[in-house]
Formats: sequence, C-alpha cells, structure tokens
Amino acid sequence: MVSVSDLTVQFGGTTLFADINVVINKRERVGLTGKNGAGKSTFLKILAGAQEASGGVISTPKEFTMGYLPQELFNYSDLTVAQEVKQSLKELAAVEAKIELLNDYIAHSEDYESQAYMDALDDYQHCMDRLNILGANNIDASIEQVLFGLGFNGVSVHFSMNELSGGWRMRVELAKLILQNPDLLLLDEPTNHLDIEAIDWLENHLVTYEGAVVLISHDRMFLDNLTNKTFEIANRVLTEYPCNYSKHIILKQERKEQLLQKQKNQEKYIETTQKLIDQYKAKASKAAFAQQLMKKLDKLEVVEIDDEDVSNLSFKFPVAPHSGKVSIEAAGLSKSFETKKVLDNIDFLIARGEKIAIVGQNGQGKSTLIKIIVDELQATSGVLTPGHMVRIGYFGQTHADDLDKEKTIFETIDEVAVGEVRTRVRNILGSFLFKGDDITKKVKVLSGGEKTRLALAKLLLEPYNFLILDEPTNHLDILSKDLLKKALKSFEGTLLLVSHDRDFLRGITEKVIELKGGKLKEFIGDIDEYLAQRKKENNFTSIADAKSTDSVTDGKAQYLARKEQEKELRKIKNAVKKIEEGIERNETKIKAMDEELLAKPTLFKDATFTTNYNKLKAELKGYYAQWEENSTKADVMEA
Repeated sequence: MVSVSDLTVQFGGTTLFADINVVINKRERVGLTGKNGAGKSTFLKILAGAQEASGGVISTPKEFTMGYLPQELFNYSDLTVAQEVKQSLKELAAVEAKIELLNDYIAHSEDYESQAYMDALDDYQHCMDRLNILGANNIDASIEQVLFGLGFNGVSVHFSMNELSGGWRMRVELAKLILQNPDLLLLDEPTNHLDIEAIDWLENHLVTYEGAVVLISHDRMFLDNLTNKTFEIANRVLTEYPCNYSKHIILKQERKEQLLQKQKNQEKYIETTQKLIDQYKAKASKAAFAQQLMKKLDKLEVVEIDDEDVSNLSFKFPVAPHSGKVSIEAAGLSKSFETKKVLDNIDFLIARGEKIAIVGQNGQGKSTLIKIIVDELQATSGVLTPGHMVRIGYFGQTHADDLDKEKTIFETIDEVAVGEVRTRVRNILGSFLFKGDDITKKVKVLSGGEKTRLALAKLLLEPYNFLILDEPTNHLDILSKDLLKKALKSFEGTLLLVSHDRDFLRGITEKVIELKGGKLKEFIGDIDEYLAQRKKENNFTSIADAKSTDSVTDGKAQYLARKEQEKELRKIKNAVKKIEEGIERNETKIKAMDEELLAKPTLFKDATFTTNYNKLKAELKGYYAQWEENSTKADVMEA
C-alpha cells in the first residue's frame, strides 16, 4: 500500500537515518519506536509529506489518503468544536460535489454505449462507495460519537475553539482525522492529552479501523494492545519486527546477542588484518598487498550495537522518618472556582503505606485535589488533616520547568544530596539515564523528558515518607518510565499517583480513587480491576461506543439516559449506606437492652422500656426490608 525505498535524511552533514526500505500494508498497525532523537517524528513527517527527505522515494496508490497528527498545537478560528470538526471533512464535500456533477452528466447523456458514459457510471459507483465509508448518511451523529468518545460532552461540543486548552484542541484534531477516515493514519503521541477513558475508547476504535495506522507512543499498553508490527530506528537504521512492542523487545535481545557475536568476530578479523598491514606495509615486495588489506578495512561496514543496557540500573530511596498510621484525612472537602464546583463535600482517609492511583477525566479536579493537599490551593470549605510526622514530596506537572536553568545536571542534584548520598551522585544520575558528559549539561538545553527525569531524581533523593506525583510520566520515554516504576515499587512510604498511563499504574497501586462530577469514589484493587469494574458499572453505553445513531437528538438522549441512570444508581447506593447505618445503630441499641434485661428481668414489665424495645425491633425489620429492596435494585442496574 505504501512503499518506502532508500529513504535517507541528513542534517548539516549528519545522517539521521539512511537507506530505509519498508512497506506498510492495508490494515497494518505499526508502532514506531527508538530513542529520543533517533528520528521517529521526522520519519512520520516525511511519510505525511510535511517534510522532505534528503533522498529516497515514497510510493502510494492513486487517490490514496493520509491523515497526520503531529505533537505541535494548532491555531483555530471562533468556530465551535462541532463546527470545526464538520468543516474539516473536505473529502466528504468534494465527493458529494462530484456525485452531483456525475448525476447531471448521466441524466442528460444519450449515448449509453460510449466509454465516457461507462466511465461515469464507474466513477459514480466509486463515489457512492466512498460516501458510505465516510459515513455521509449519519455524519452529525458520527461527529458526536467521536467527540464523546474523546471526552467531550453535550455542552463542551458547543465551546469555541479559542476557549480550549492545547490538550483539548489536540483532541479536536484527532477527532477530525478519525472522521476523515484516511487510508493511512499517522499519529505522533496521540495519547499525550487523553485520560484513561478516552485512551480506552481510541484504542478500541483503532482496533477496528479499516485503514492502516503508524503511531509513535510512549504508552506500552496502548502499543501492545493495538500494533502487530514494530519499526525501530536505531544507529541510523530502521529494523522491522513482525510483532507488538513487548514482543519486539524479546526479539531485539535475541538479535543483539547475534550482533554481539558478529561484532566479536569482526573485531578479531580487524585485529588480524591490522597486524598483517603493520607487518607488510614497510616491505617493498608486500606493500601492494598491505594496500589491498587497508582498502578492505576502509570498506568494511562496522557492526554497531545499541549500547542501551539498563538491566542493572536501580535507585534506592533514602531512609524516611516513620509517620503515624494516618497519612492524611479529609472531611467535607469542597473547592469552587467562581460558579464551577470542582470538589463537592468529599471525605477520604489515606493510611500509611497505601499506594493509590487518582483517575478521572481531564477537568474533574485531580490536580486541584493534589494542590489542596500540598497547600498550593485553599479549599473552599472542609477540613484536611495531615498525619503525625508526615513529610510530603510533591512532583507537579510544571515542576520540571521550575528547575534552575543555569545550573548543570550535576549541580542540581548535588545541592540536595546530603550525607553519604553525596558520594553516589554520579551513580544516582546514571540510574536516571544521565551518563558521562551528560551531567555537565545545563538545565536550559535539556529536552522535556530530560527535565522531567532530573526533577524526579531531585525529588526522590530527599527523605519523604509520602510521595504525591501528578502525571510524572509526561515527556518520559518507555525506558525512563520503566526505571521510575521500578523505583516506586520499592518505595516503602505512602504514594498518591495521578496518571493516565495504564501500564505504568499496573503493579504499583492497590487502590484507585476516581473523581467525577465533584464526587470521590474508591475502588479497592489495581488499575485493571478498576477498569473492569467501570465497564461492568457503566456497560460502556456512552454515545461514543454506540454502533449507530439515527440522529444527534437520539445520541444526546442515550447520553442523558446513561447519566440519569448513573445518578439514580448513586442515589440508591447512598440510601443503602444510610440503611446499613440504621441497622447497625438499632442492633447496637437492641443488644444493649438485651443485656439490661438479662441483668434485670423485671424491666420487661416496664411499659416504657417494652415500648422502646418493640419499636426498635419493628424499625430493624423495616430497615432489613428496605435494604433488600434497594440492594436488589442496585444489583439489577449494575448487571
């Protein structure tokens, strides 16, 4: 479908990659991997036609279409979200215009045997097929389905594009590409600005997508669930693996072992040849032979191996002071910004040693809650009580940019290293992938990923017993995330972690806090158990997952019905909770009265005592009946 031949890219005499030859077939799902700076984004830009190569050819079939999502943000007009998406469907408008012309030609043609007439019929059928693929008959509903899947709702689809943050604008751009339905989708970090639910929706959508997909992502789970082929760019060469990311790591290791043997044999050959050259070059009778050997060495293609080996890299946390059993407790916590209530009367308790993930759609208050905990924001109402001897270490989404830009990497870490840790600064930096001369670089020249790693290294060096990390994996590649995950799994303190990266959360946390509509809900279990429970509760009946919708009105009705059902379910569960409290209260009172009767049987003749006793028994019976009725309702709604 897409053929890449001898593709080469050079910048200022430096070769980024050379002589790449690959084919991307229909419906293939390709993950593009490699170190930062290897040329992944450049390769995608060249495929998309957004950048020219130094050499090589890219061939595509006639009328082949491509859609490209870069990492950069975009400028927009005052159109609403829905209008912006609809006006981008230029192919749909072009096909409809062509059908109108063909209809006119066919209707007025009188020569039914001519080649032009037959060609017009073929073109007409081709256009109708394309209209069907583009979903022209249901385009408004399709737009809403995709936007809802990516996290928009019935209100936000009418926001002006200029009101949106960069992350939400990126979602709009992604929606436009999905609805344009190109033959090849080129996606550069499509999950960067998506929450877990939107990532899950996008993943499910791309699995069934009719076209091919080539994507760059630092989300291992996204890559593994979606791709069936991996292109890795390393040492200026693209290597193709017929599998997803995790399986390619295994094949890569096998290939590396083969290359190591080949390199060893080559080094032995070079050493032997060089000895012969040194032996014969000074002898007139053998000088020509020595020259031939030298030419052979000059032409020899040296075996290069990616020296990235982090199997022994690890980080040990400094000993932190022991804290009380409770790390932090909140009662009736609320936060409003003008008329918008972000947190609404929430209660929670985090015990010492708990590792908790905070999840929820963007804008639901995850970062707000964390900033209140670390005292960067004040709650509108409620009480937040920190535990005894709790020392909080906090990494926020902007902390990487707050580093002193004039200091070197080494100086940044050295200023917080105390005691015997100071003797291990270089080793610690090595654990965060800063090696050799890297440590003399100034912060101002570092990439986003390098700054994030440095800020995390600085934070983790201090003796905190409660770590709060807000999206720590933003800008980190898969290798860096693996190293951070390994460190956090060994952390013995309390951890509160905001992240949309499912693979990163897996195996670290044992409880999930979900923020939604200003309320807080706890799920016991890891991220996989949370996602499974969420699917069971909601049955994923969002408009985004509906197979088809007859109209925008129908789509909104489904969405509102689901919301109403969720509201009713919460109401019933709250009722069950209050009933259980009533049961416990009455049982406690009855038990106390039973003990009184045993101690003083004559109380049974006391009219007041007997009346109160029978009243409690009757209330308890009523509570049991209410509990059974409401619990059954809740079970039916969750089924």
